[in-house]
Amino acid sequence: MPQDTANTADSAGRAARRPAARALAALGALALALAAGTARAAYKVDVEAPKPIREMLEEHLDLARYKERTDLSQDQFDYMVETVGEQVRAFASTEGYFDPTTTTRVEGEGDKRVVHVMVDPGARTLIRNVDIQVTGPAATQAPAQVAEMKAKWGLPVGEPFRQNDWDKAKEDALVTLQSHTYYGARLAASQARIEPDELRADLSTHYASGPAYRLGALKVTGTRRYPEQIIYNVNPLNEGEPYRVERLLELQRAIQNQPYFSNVLVDLEPPPDADKAPDGVVTAPVSVRVREYPVHRLNSGVGFTTDTGAQVEGRYSYYNLFNRAWTFDSQARIEQKRSYLFAEAAMPPSRGAYRNSVYSSYERTIDIENTDTTSLRTGLKRSRSREKYDVTTSLDFYYDKLLPVGQPGQISKALVPAFAWTRRDVDNPVFPRHGNVISTQIGVAAKGLLSDATFLRLYGRIRQYIPVGTRDLVVARLELGADLTGDSSSQIPATLRFRAGGTDSIRGYSYQSIGTPSGASILPAKYLGTGSLEYQYWFKPDWGVAVFWDAGTAADNLRGVTIYNGVGVGVRWRTPVGPLQLDVGYGIQERQFRPHISLGVAF
Repeated sequence: MPQDTANTADSAGRAARRPAARALAALGALALALAAGTARAAYKVDVEAPKPIREMLEEHLDLARYKERTDLSQDQFDYMVETVGEQVRAFASTEGYFDPTTTTRVEGEGDKRVVHVMVDPGARTLIRNVDIQVTGPAATQAPAQVAEMKAKWGLPVGEPFRQNDWDKAKEDALVTLQSHTYYGARLAASQARIEPDELRADLSTHYASGPAYRLGALKVTGTRRYPEQIIYNVNPLNEGEPYRVERLLELQRAIQNQPYFSNVLVDLEPPPDADKAPDGVVTAPVSVRVREYPVHRLNSGVGFTTDTGAQVEGRYSYYNLFNRAWTFDSQARIEQKRSYLFAEAAMPPSRGAYRNSVYSSYERTIDIENTDTTSLRTGLKRSRSREKYDVTTSLDFYYDKLLPVGQPGQISKALVPAFAWTRRDVDNPVFPRHGNVISTQIGVAAKGLLSDATFLRLYGRIRQYIPVGTRDLVVARLELGADLTGDSSSQIPATLRFRAGGTDSIRGYSYQSIGTPSGASILPAKYLGTGSLEYQYWFKPDWGVAVFWDAGTAADNLRGVTIYNGVGVGVRWRTPVGPLQLDVGYGIQERQFRPHISLGVAF
């Protein structure tokens, strides 16, 4: 976003910054002297100061930065010792300490030398007054936005003055003004008036809002292989609506969610005479610049989960089928207990971002609770993916074969019109800390219409993320499913029924080990209900530990049903390729410990 920042200060403020200039000059002189220096031994530096000051000085003082150098002359060493006080003053002033006292002492000889730097930073300068002014149309047209900017000011009265905080507060306030309607806002002037004798700072800023911006038509550049109409079809913006940066980001994500573009840049194109708008309102085109993927794309990955074992996966996509931007997507995944094949042909998104496709899949699981399952599925679907919502209407045909150990196989089929709805409202799609993800499904089948049974299938799942403090997290999950039918459950395809147990279900029990017992096998059931509570303690940004309680069941009859409980502990790691989860669960009903590991790596 465009901005024009000006900084002014009174003589006291300029005087406070003079040591910084002298320190830079000293550093330049040192650099020149290094070229002619004779070799001397290294030395140690011991800084005694309050922790924030000490850490900064240990990193930035010349004495500290050059302590490993063995080519310093005695004159160079003495010069750094003599000028360390000026450097301390320059660095301490950025933390609000404008009158530090520095004492330096050198002990020892040669490589046994120790330079002791003792710093008393003195009293800290605090903010006494803050004056934020906004001129231009925003002052009268958007008083609530101006009030919000002032309320969010990052360096309020009573806080210590820090240069970094001062710079950040000015920038954040400008972003607040620019992010909604006033795209061309700028920082016209700012002043930090430091009174060293009174240990007080008076801050003032002046923002010029510029005209109010409205969104104009899209201007798309960068398309060669794929029609730019794709971008217009997924565009959620309305011409004439007030500019908001969140809306431009929404358009950017909508385009990036399509398989055609590797890079997307979205911004406004202000007209040259924007500041001269007679009515204080400017309509600016929305510039969309894209970079396209090649028509062929190949991905692969490996992973491991205690549910189905090690896995290897390959995926091939072609993005210009029939030379009309239709996509062909194929996927193969081989796991120790599961094999999966998938192929889909999809049309490009139509107006409103709807996408029509036809697909088929093959899935086989081996020795899951003494049962083998083979499932063939084919169908048509119409889907729409927006910022937070996914909606899918489909017509699916299932043909399943369930083979329990020592029992006859069960073959079942169903033609299922279905509707699925998902909402994602989280702060981070990969590592969420706040919000929830909700998914629901409903499907129906009628006996005699390519179906062996009449049933209504209902399924819902919610995962809620609740932040605790600045790092910790509570994760709550609820999952419910039911096949409502008057027919036998064996007439419903096995993949449309339910089992529980495993990493993402009830930990402490093996994968899909909870269902309907039948001989030595556990068969999928009509009803499902599971829930979980987990507390995550993050002792580092990327490392945490967890305690959890899972409970639930899967059964054909809800009367006298057994609720299975699992408790345990785990380790969490936010890896660069995704989250790793390592848990040890104790199944209370089975009185056993069981590990649960989940990790996937894409290439």
